[in-house]
Amino acid sequence: MDRSFVDFRLTSGDIQAVRFGLSPGHELAHAVRALLRPAQHPLHWGWLRSVRDRLPRDAFALLAQVIGPDGYMPDFLTSTPRWDRTPSDELDALRSAPLAGMRVDLAKMVQRSAGDRRRALRAMQEEPAQARARIADAWSEVWDAALAPVWPQLERLARADIAVRSRMIATDGIARMADALHPSVSWGEGAVRVELRLHSEQVDCHGSGLVLVPSVMSSWGCMVLTEPPAQPTLFYPARGVTAGWAREQADTVAALGALLGPVRAGILLGAGTARTTTEVAREAGIAVSTASHHLTVLREAGFVASERDGARMLHLRTPLGEAVVGAAL
Repeated sequence: MDRSFVDFRLTSGDIQAVRFGLSPGHELAHAVRALLRPAQHPLHWGWLRSVRDRLPRDAFALLAQVIGPDGYMPDFLTSTPRWDRTPSDELDALRSAPLAGMRVDLAKMVQRSAGDRRRALRAMQEEPAQARARIADAWSEVWDAALAPVWPQLERLARADIAVRSRMIATDGIARMADALHPSVSWGEGAVRVELRLHSEQVDCHGSGLVLVPSVMSSWGCMVLTEPPAQPTLFYPARGVTAGWAREQADTVAALGALLGPVRAGILLGAGTARTTTEVAREAGIAVSTASHHLTVLREAGFVASERDGARMLHLRTPLGEAVVGAAL
C-alpha cells in the first residue's frame, strides 16, 4: 500500500526559526473527538468520566458538527500556536477569524459529510458571520466545562515536553530531536517528514520556520497545518501522557511534596508564570523571607530561574523545573 508523507522543507533560515508553541484550540478540538469516540482514547478515560455529566449539550453538539469525529478539521479553529498562547487568546482569534477562510474550511467539511451534518455545515457556510459567533460561543461553553478544570495539568505536560525537546536540540541537534518526536516523524535531506494516512504534500517553509506543538488530547498521532496564511505547523503527542494525567492539583502537589516538601512543591507548581518574591510568599501563605529561602533552594537545584526587573526579582520555572513537574503528572 502506498504511504502518504508531508515534507516540511527547511532552509538554514527555517532551521533557525523552528520554535515550539501551545494550542488550546487544537486541544479542545481533540477533546471533542475523544468525547465522540471514547473507546479510541483510553488514556483520557479518567478525564472523560469526570467531564461527561457537565457538558453543555447544545454547545457540544454544534462543535461536534463542525469538528467531526476524525480526519480533517477546520483550520480557523486553531490560530498560530505560540509559547504564551492562552485560551482567551484562542477565543479572541476565533471571534475575529477571517470569513473568507471560514467559507473555504466549511466547504471542505461539507464535502466530507452527509445528511443532517452536511445540511448544517452548508447553512454555516452561507452565513459565516453568524456561524462564527455561534461557534465561538459554543467553544467558550465547552472549554469552561471540559478543559478549563484540567488546563493547568495539560499545560504543564505540554511545557515539560517542550523543555525536554529544547534541551535535546541544544545537546543533540534538531535532526535527532525531530527523529524522536514520534514514530511517524523523521528527519532527512533538510526536511521534517510526517507520515499521514491520506495526505501527501511538499511544504517549502520559505524562511518562515516550523512550529512544533505538543498535544495531550491527540495522544494517538500527528497532524499538520500547511495552508497559508497559517504558519507551517506540526502537532505531535506530548511525552508522559498516562491514564492519570488529569489527576487533581492536590495529588500533584503530594507527589512533588514527597520529593521537595509541600511548600517548595507548591512554589514550583506556581512558577509557570513569572512572580515576584512577595507574590510567591502571599500565594504560599508564608513570610517573604521564608519564600526567598525556598526560592534560593529551588534556584540552586536548577528548578527556578530568577531575573531582576527593575526593583523586582521575578521567578520562573526552568526547563528542568518544567520536566520535573511533567514527571509528577
